[in-house]
Amino acid sequence: MPFDFITPLDRRQYPSQKWDRYASDVMPLWIADMDFSAPPAVTRALAERVAHPVYGYAKPSEGLDDSLCDWSREHYGWEVPRDAIVWLPGVVPALHLASLALTSPGAGVVTTTPIYPPFLKVAQKTGRLAQMAPLAEPETQGGPWRLDLEALEAAITPETELLLWCHPHNPTGRVWREEELEALAELVERHDLLVVSDELHADLVVDPTARHIPLASLNERLAARCVTLWAPSKTFNTAGLTFACAVITDPKLRARFTGAANGLMPDTNVLGMAATEAAWREGEPWRQELLGVLRDNLDLLESHVARWDGVSMSRPQATYLAWLDMRKAGLGESPQQTLLEECDVALSDGADFGWPGFVRLNYGTTRVQLEKALQQMDERLQKG
Repeated sequence: MPFDFITPLDRRQYPSQKWDRYASDVMPLWIADMDFSAPPAVTRALAERVAHPVYGYAKPSEGLDDSLCDWSREHYGWEVPRDAIVWLPGVVPALHLASLALTSPGAGVVTTTPIYPPFLKVAQKTGRLAQMAPLAEPETQGGPWRLDLEALEAAITPETELLLWCHPHNPTGRVWREEELEALAELVERHDLLVVSDELHADLVVDPTARHIPLASLNERLAARCVTLWAPSKTFNTAGLTFACAVITDPKLRARFTGAANGLMPDTNVLGMAATEAAWREGEPWRQELLGVLRDNLDLLESHVARWDGVSMSRPQATYLAWLDMRKAGLGESPQQTLLEECDVALSDGADFGWPGFVRLNYGTTRVQLEKALQQMDERLQKG
């Protein structure tokens, strides 16, 4: 293969959240951080930028803007105006900023669960009212998670001003279909809501039959209500460079967002800019190979889940994250803690996503490391 997705890397050589949180004999499959080398084009771009020994305040270049616009047009048919782009130091800070900038104190901020844990803390940390609606569980073994519009509408009150949306969905891996997005758009307009759409995993669709549709691309009315958050960080494994963007096509909405950012957000990351442009300009061959590796890893994971007693999984359509239902596996109140103690495998606890009894497993690692972790889990979970 032209790119190396096989060789395990020593990630403890430098401090790593993923690898340093637990003891050295624990296999970490928790935080959304892959164990693969970034694309060679990204590494080259960083080396070239580091070779210039001044790392002062920088300004995003036209080439960087163009790289996002070109990527969006080529992959999603979405024409992003250059003046709609707001470069940011990360998606999680942007979630909180949007709540502060776009809603009034005490306003309702609604989201669906299970959900990426920072979503659940935005309202509390910004002095807003947290409102939550559950997704609909799979109707059949291995079936898809579904958007429950009735539950979402029931969670909305006259105080609700903002919807935090995750698309593709973390942790279930759902790629929302066009008809689901259209129904969501109708609900948003009817209740006069603004929307922050976290589309960080858009470029990681592993199901060949699924297609990501940017929410703001549906129609101009919806786009005027949307803040789309995007970054190459999950796709090209550059999260530590803290660089992302918001696409906000409505000028008034954008002015509110950028006005609140002044003084709260740091300037853009010099190295993050170089890595981002290189990823979107030259990273497509690497991404395509990555998707093949992730599909193979997902097949391996499914083969193990099939022989685990009381465990089920809806195959994710996107992300490198799998959402496993372990409520019937006999692992006690915290399956995550039991697997950590008995199998030396660290997963993410479903309780942090609003759904106790589940775990999230990151299969974005080398085959040998994934096999080792799954074999250790076999000893505790295998049927018979």
